Parts: sequence; C-alpha cells; structure tokens
Amino acid sequence: MQGITLFSCSFFTLTIIFLIHYTFFNLPSPPPDKAALLDCPAFSPWCNSNTLLRRGPKNPTRHLHSSAVPHHPLDPLTIKEINKVQAVVKSHALFHNQIYAIHSLVLEEPEKSVVLAWKKGDILPPRKASVIARVKDVSHVLTVDIGTSDVEVHEMSRVSGYPALTIEDMISSIRAPLSNEEFNRTIIERGVDLADLACLPISTGWFGKREDNRRLIKVQCYSVKDTVNFYMRPIEGLTVVLDIDTKEVIEISDIGKNIPIPKAKNTDYTFPAQNGHQLKLVNPISLEQPQGPSFTVEDEHLVKWANWEFHLKPDQRAGVIISRAMVRDPDTGKLRNVMYKGFSSELFVPYMDPTDAWYFKTYMDAGEYGFGLQAMSLVPLNDCPRNAYYMDGVFTAADGTPFVRSNMVCVFESYSGDIGWRRSESPITGMGIREVRPKVTLVVRMAASVANYDYIVDWEFQTDGLIRIKVGLSGILMVKGTSYVNMNQVNQEESLYGTLLSENVIGVIHDHYVTFYLDMDVDGSENSFVKVNLQKEHPSPDESPRRSYLKAVRNVAKTEKDAQIKLKLYDPSEFHVINPSKKSRVGNPVGYKVAPGGTAASLLDLDDPPQRRGAFSNNQIWVTPYNQSEQWAGGLFVYQSHGDDTLAVWSDRDRPIENKDIVLWYTLGFHHIPCQEDFPIMPTVSSSFDIKPVNFFESNPILRIPPSMEKDLPNCRAAYSA
Repeated sequence: MQGITLFSCSFFTLTIIFLIHYTFFNLPSPPPDKAALLDCPAFSPWCNSNTLLRRGPKNPTRHLHSSAVPHHPLDPLTIKEINKVQAVVKSHALFHNQIYAIHSLVLEEPEKSVVLAWKKGDILPPRKASVIARVKDVSHVLTVDIGTSDVEVHEMSRVSGYPALTIEDMISSIRAPLSNEEFNRTIIERGVDLADLACLPISTGWFGKREDNRRLIKVQCYSVKDTVNFYMRPIEGLTVVLDIDTKEVIEISDIGKNIPIPKAKNTDYTFPAQNGHQLKLVNPISLEQPQGPSFTVEDEHLVKWANWEFHLKPDQRAGVIISRAMVRDPDTGKLRNVMYKGFSSELFVPYMDPTDAWYFKTYMDAGEYGFGLQAMSLVPLNDCPRNAYYMDGVFTAADGTPFVRSNMVCVFESYSGDIGWRRSESPITGMGIREVRPKVTLVVRMAASVANYDYIVDWEFQTDGLIRIKVGLSGILMVKGTSYVNMNQVNQEESLYGTLLSENVIGVIHDHYVTFYLDMDVDGSENSFVKVNLQKEHPSPDESPRRSYLKAVRNVAKTEKDAQIKLKLYDPSEFHVINPSKKSRVGNPVGYKVAPGGTAASLLDLDDPPQRRGAFSNNQIWVTPYNQSEQWAGGLFVYQSHGDDTLAVWSDRDRPIENKDIVLWYTLGFHHIPCQEDFPIMPTVSSSFDIKPVNFFESNPILRIPPSMEKDLPNCRAAYSA
C-alpha cells in the first residue's frame, strides 16, 4: 500500500488497516500550498497568454469542524453536537459505570414532512442523535435530544443480528490470536516470522444455531515479507474463530499445511516498486476552468449547480447520502422535486468457494463494516480533478469521541467530450445546419477501501435532468493459496473455485451486489410505480404487410409484490415512477424512469444461508411504501443476522403502493470470474444505472443552452503537435 505504514513491535507485527484509517484521519489537514494558484507565464508550453490556470495538485478544501454549526435539518452532527451526545450518554443510567461501545452515532433525521416544510431562514427543528450501543453485551438503540439532553431508549424488536463492527472491535480481534500459544506455534510452523504477520478480521455470516448468542469473528493471516501487497501471500487454510466480546480463541483450524505461501515477486503494485519500468502511454490531461467551477457549496452541504440543487453529506454506514434533489424547470424557473433521499443501502459480496476456509466469506460491507467508515481520503488529480470541492466526514469512535475522515467526498464538473445533443442536416436538404451541445456533468464521488477491495461510487447529475449512479470496482482480489503453479498440473475434474492467476495463487469467483435506496418524490411525495411492457402484436393481413410490431402496455403496481422485478432481456420493460396527479401540457403523468445498465442476478439457492441474509438481491427492483425505519436493505442489525429483517421480508408484506409515498430499490450486480489481468491489482470495472425524466419536462430541457465558442475557452496549446 503506497503511503501506508505497517506497525510493528518486538512481539508481533500487525497490519491494521482500520487502525491506520482511525489514526491518520485524526490528523489536521496540511497547510495550504501558496503556489497552488499561479499565473501561467507567457513562455510556458501550456499557454500563450496570461490566462490564470491552476498549477499543481489542488489543495483539499479547508473545513473548520471545531466551530461548525448546522444550517439545514439534514446536516450531519457537528463535533460540538457529538461531544454533547457523548456526555449525555456517559451520564445516563444505562451506561453509568458500565463497559459499553458506541457502534453508531448519527443525526436522527426529522420527520420527512418537517424537512419538506422547512425553508432557509426558518428555525431548525430539534436536533437529535440516533445512537446504537452495546452495554454488557446487549444492543440498544437510543434517541438523544441534543437541546434538552433527554434520552429515549427504544424497545427492540425481536430480530437477529448485531450492530456493525467498531474499529476497536476489528483491531482487538486481530490482536487477540497473538496471545494464543497454539496460534503462534502454528504461524512459525508455516514458515512465517511473527514479525511478518498481517491479519484481517472477517465477518462470519450466519450458518446455524451454534453461532447464536455470541458475537463471533474469524481471523485469517498473510505474510508481508518483501511486499506491501500481503493479500497475494495468504497463509492458506488457517482460520481462527474468536469471540469478539471476550477475545477468547474458540477454534483454530489449519487445513493448509501442505499449501505453500505464494512468493512476493511481482506482487508490489506501488509506483516506486516499478523500478523505472513505468509505461507512459498518454500525456497529462486536465479540465481547465479559467472562470472557476460552475457549482457552489453553501453552508458546507447544499450543492447548487446548473439546474440542480441537493443536500450532500457523508455517512458512516452508507458512504454518502444525497437528499432533497431538485431540478429547475426551464419553462417556469421553479425547482421541482425529484428525489427526497438516495444512498447505497447495502453491499453483498458472496465468494463461491464452499471449503472450510472460505464458505463464510459472504460480506455485507455496509452493515458489517460501515461503507463510509472504510472510505479513504481522495487523492487530488488522480481520484478527483482540479477545481474539485472536498468534503470531510465526521464520525465517532467506540467511546463516542468524534474524529474527522478528511477529504472523504469530492464534487467536480466532468467533461470528456460527450455530447448533450446534436443535429446535422443531410446535404440533400440544402440546409447547412450543424447544431451540437457539449455534455458537462457534475459528479459526487466517494471511494471506500473495504479491506482488499476499493469501491468507487459516483452520483452524476446531468443538465437534462438525468441522474447516473455508477459503481467502480478496483483494488486487490481476495485470493486463495494453492500448490499449483501451472494449469497443466490441474485435473480437469477438479474445481479450483476460481482462476489460477500466478504461481500458487487462485482468484476465487465471487459476486458483488450494491443495493441503492431511492426515495423518489417526483413533483411531490404521492407517486406510483408503472411497469411499461413492450409486447409483440400481430396485425391482421388486411391491416398491414407487417407480420409483427411492438406495443407499450402500462401496468400500475397496486402492491409491493407487483413491483418485485427481475430483469429479463427477452421481456423488455421500462420502469416508471410517476405522479398521477401531475400531468404534462398534453396530459401525460410526469415521471422518472429507472434505466438499468449492465447488471447481474444472484444464482444462489434462495435457502442458502448467505442468500437468506442477502435476499434483497433476489430482485433487481423493489418498491416499498415509505417507512423511516426501513432504510437498510439487510436490516438494522446485519452482523450474524438470520435474514429475518431484510428488504425481502418487508416487501413480502405486500402493502399498497399505488399513489403513495414510495421508495424504489435498485440492485447493481457484478459476477466476477478473476483473470490474470486482475493480478496483482485490478483495473477498474464499472457498471451504472440511470434515473431519467420521462414526460417530466414539456420538451428537451437543454434545448436553449448555448454551444461552446472558442472565445470562451482558455488560449492554451500543447507543447508540440502530433
């Protein structure tokens, strides 16, 4: 890992990814670079005028968290507010003189009706915190009124599962095995020096009653000798089962004694490790904005760009949350509601190896580890271009102490030569028309490094009213050690459960499912879900020489089960969220549609324990009535849950959804059969889906935007011509 230090001591060495996150992101931001903004000199090969250009990496945006105050009902808790909640919790009878851990401390958002009625300048509604904590090994959910210090302890429903791991849970879990003599002896017998040991805390999933009534975690280890990419050097088959609360080692399984640890050669992916053999395939490229960016961020969280306005905040579990997304109508000039709230609700990553050291690897990255908690500081010029705005996350440690995740989110304008719309008339018409408009978009980006994988999540806003949600997968594969060094050694009938990537290294087949929560409020909260089927029709012989044609048939979903959608290539459909009480000029109901991109569907048995827990991936689309308590597709408590509080369970209640305040859920899926190009680090693979206006505007909403003109652009030239 470039820029990451491995902590070591004489007794043992730990690679503590999560500790590094926690420690390093508490540090204050570096001082601003005074040379960040320079006049471009006349002799520069990049410019031939004195146009003002940004040179060098743009400094991350500066935020004064210690003095921050909320300005909007949905603004995240400030450091002052978190400190107040921490003090209130400590003094409460439930926590007094008890050992406890806070697993989540976030804003308890006001009722939706209150937020919708609030206008800038109004007094903020009462600020409250939602706290999930464990006291004496019992989970509790509380609401703390920050103004009055009142605490409400909520009655817990009888569902399985535990809250997400804290960073302290993860750190203590990977330390604990090193106090066990049998574990240390096993490591040494496998030929690994304790000083070269790196271990990871791996969620156990749930596979039966013997795992109930105690929080368990499994620890597996790697060798960091001669490489930063320890993931490519697994100590295969060695698994420690640990009680998270007592730190007791329950079981040590070592079934890989005959499997060698893969060599470190060619595994280091960092830039200095390439030893001068770097490939310079392209020249540097940058989007220059001589007049500055076109967007503004007011009061730290309200983003305004082009015809869009929305509230943006980092979140410990979801990563980023987009709220109150509104688009300005080009005809009336008024902002119109599109989406009340959108975020990544859960990530389900099941691996397809049923053997002892692998069957349990069926991660729920948001509910078990915290998607936002694993977010990384973004790298200027590489993660985000010049003129990006950076936003920090303010989270809490297990004792309630706030800490800052610096530069967790960036906002920037993007232009890659795409076209907004165009029309060129054929010469035969005699009309010399060539009208083209460039497509510039606004991107909100976050990158989370959940152990080996890096997830890049983009929310892209377009001037035509479209929102594109894209997920990119990069980082490092979770690999399996093997005795094989070439495929000619493998019996054709033997299953590797993956692909031989390098000598002694197998990349295991796995899936990724990212389920998004989309509370659509299209011109108001009372909406309906419409499935528009394309059906084949056959005209009569005397009606047309055609034998067949397609007809659009609209069906309004009455209840939740009507809106459980599995995408099918040969059953083409569109999926609309409409406001039946709002009509266009010619009488169509205004709406937005979900336009699926490339996705994947789960092939696991529905009664397979991982799929029971990840049942929200059984369909690609779900629609539920709005319920403030139903936001997490895997349930409020995901860790070791039985799958009894998931989106699938809620939807099977089959509640009415016609002309209601509804939530649309969309699952983006990936099947991943690893290949050698994924070694030692993966090129990014992406997929996306769109939320697109359908009869929402009276006509093309970007018809009136002007074309780009040479006089409006900086007068720059390349150092030489091709």
